[in-house]
Amino acid sequence: MIEFDQVNKTFTQRSATGRGKPLHALHDISLSIDEAEIFGVVGESGSGKSTLLRLINALEAPSSGVVRVNGVDLAALRPAEKRLQRRRIGMIFQQFNLLANKTVAANVALPLSLHRRRGMPGAKGHGAQETTGRGAAETSGRGAPRERALEMLDFVNMGAHAAKHPAQLSGGEKQRVAIARALVNEPDILLCDEPTSSLDSQHTDEVMATLLRVRREMDTSIVVVSHELEVIRGACDRAAILESGRLTGVVDIAAPEARERFNSYSERARRYLEGGQE
Repeated sequence: MIEFDQVNKTFTQRSATGRGKPLHALHDISLSIDEAEIFGVVGESGSGKSTLLRLINALEAPSSGVVRVNGVDLAALRPAEKRLQRRRIGMIFQQFNLLANKTVAANVALPLSLHRRRGMPGAKGHGAQETTGRGAAETSGRGAPRERALEMLDFVNMGAHAAKHPAQLSGGEKQRVAIARALVNEPDILLCDEPTSSLDSQHTDEVMATLLRVRREMDTSIVVVSHELEVIRGACDRAAILESGRLTGVVDIAAPEARERFNSYSERARRYLEGGQE
C-alpha cells in the first residue's frame, strides 16, 4: 500500500549570512508498508521520523526517489489530485490540534464541513453537497457532518462528551477526539505523529487500544511514529528504525507479554505500588 523507493529528502538550512546549507533529512530510504498493517517508525529526535510521515501525505516531496501510495506516485500528482489523495489519509498529532472555541462534535465534523463547502467529494457513503454559512456541524445537529461526527465519537467512546469543549477534557480524551476527527472521512491510512508522548501511561493504553480497534474493525493501515519503544512494541506488527536519516533496519515485532488492564489511574498506581506490574 505504501512504498518508499530509494527516497532522499534534503532541506536548505539558511545560515546567519543567508547562505544555504543542505540538511539531509532522509538518505536512500526503501521500505514497504502493507495494507491493514500497524507499522512503527522509531528513532531519536532528528532522525527523520516526521519527515517520513510528511512524505506519505504529500506535504513534502522527495528530493529524489519515489513515494507510492496505492501504486500512485504522489509527487506526480497535480495540486487538486494531491488534495483528494490527502482526504484518504488521516493524521493524528502529538498536541491534538483541537479548536478551543468549538465543541467536541464540531471539531470532529470540521473536515467534512470544510470539504462540503469546497464542493469536494464526500467520504464513503456521504454526499458532497455544498453548504453555506457556518456549516452543518454548527447548526441544529441534523446535518450529515454532525451525524457522522457523533458516530465516530461513539466509536472512540467519547459520545457522552460531544457537547463539551476541549478545555473540559483530559489529555487522553482530547487524543481520542483527535482520532475520531482523523477517521471522520473514512481514510485508508492513518498517520500518528508521537500520539502518546504527552500522555500518562493510563491514557496511553486507552489511545493505543483505540488504534488497535481502528485496525481491527476498519482495516485501516496505521503508521505510528514514536520514540517510545514500549508503545511501538505493544501495538505494531513491524517497525522501521531510523538513525540520522538512515534506515538501519525493519524488524518484525515480538508480541509482548499481556499487560494487566486498569479502569483508572488510581487502580494502576495502587497495583504497581503494592508490587504488581506497571
